[in-house]
Amino acid sequence: MRILSIHNRYQIRGGEDESREAEEQLLRDHGHHVEVYEENNDRVSQLGHLRVAARTIWSAESYHQVKQILQQSDYDLVHVQNFFPLISPSVYYAAQTLGVPVIQSLRNYRLLCANGFLFREGKVCEDCLNHTLPLPAIQHRCYRDSLPGTLTVSGMQIVHRMLETWTKQVNLFITLTEFSRQKFIQAGFPANKIVVKPNFIAKDNGIGTGKGEYAFYVGRLSPEKGIETLLSAWKILGNKIPLKIVGDGPLSEPVQQAAAEYSNIEWLGRQPLEQVYQLIGEAKFLVFPSLWYETFGRVTIEAFAKGTPVIAANIGAIAELIQTQKTGLLFTPGNPQDLAEKVQWTLSHPQQLQQMRIQARSEFEAKYTADKNYQQLINIYQQLET
Repeated sequence: MRILSIHNRYQIRGGEDESREAEEQLLRDHGHHVEVYEENNDRVSQLGHLRVAARTIWSAESYHQVKQILQQSDYDLVHVQNFFPLISPSVYYAAQTLGVPVIQSLRNYRLLCANGFLFREGKVCEDCLNHTLPLPAIQHRCYRDSLPGTLTVSGMQIVHRMLETWTKQVNLFITLTEFSRQKFIQAGFPANKIVVKPNFIAKDNGIGTGKGEYAFYVGRLSPEKGIETLLSAWKILGNKIPLKIVGDGPLSEPVQQAAAEYSNIEWLGRQPLEQVYQLIGEAKFLVFPSLWYETFGRVTIEAFAKGTPVIAANIGAIAELIQTQKTGLLFTPGNPQDLAEKVQWTLSHPQQLQQMRIQARSEFEAKYTADKNYQQLINIYQQLET
């Protein structure tokens, strides 16, 4: 197959960048030709606010460049990973003009929500989910607390809803979980055009020992990730088990302060990926305290690959990945007392914890390996031929 992958890179590399690169390499490893058209958000400051705003809604540059690429060779499909903000949905039209089918991966909620999270003021927000005009987003300046920025994102949503872009210009959408799929269906996307394919782990680094005698968190230190819940739970737990935290973000300072004040909390800042995998594998369990509707939760399957159970908030897609007392435990989102109780249960049931390690690894092998994912992806691509 010959595939054109389209992606708008973020300034700070994240899970979406890693996932799409792994997917592209997976296809190449199986003999497919993957061409990449991408933009980088480093250009945002060069272009200026007005040009970026215009490009977010319709990028003539991306339209013409993608059309030119597609005219140079015979492509089987265009796979759009992320078009925001510099590429825009114009690339769908470029592909469809030439009769090339389009797949769009939905790795966030940007088509439904200005900030992409369905999260506002510390809690889940679905105010714009069924509105043609996303007035609540504009009222609350949901995109980076910026009225111009929110108007731009909302304008993109409004224009392409009016043009019926999502229903007429995209052949298939891919969500990472059934939960995410249902949110898009709830918002009016055609159910028969949305399929589910999870993320995967490209390189299996083997099983960890789980003998590190600590709990582990890795991820962005930001409000929607439930960092305050995590810190509060460890204040309740006292010296029951140390907590190691890897990552940085807007809540780095409170995490640093907690680490200085409490001996059972250690902040390691950013760490190389190989070191992160080692820390996950040696941890007794990983904690995932998110407050928003995560579209997947990649670190969960990274933990499963190492045989490490996950204690996660019972919300959104992450709850779909955890089997209670089999691959981990679920607690009430935003409730540090419940999280502390789940940790204490885990520590007081060492035999069940060991069994969960075995089942977590089995879950990875059954669902999240590169081979399993390749077959799922090809099956999706083949749907475009029928």
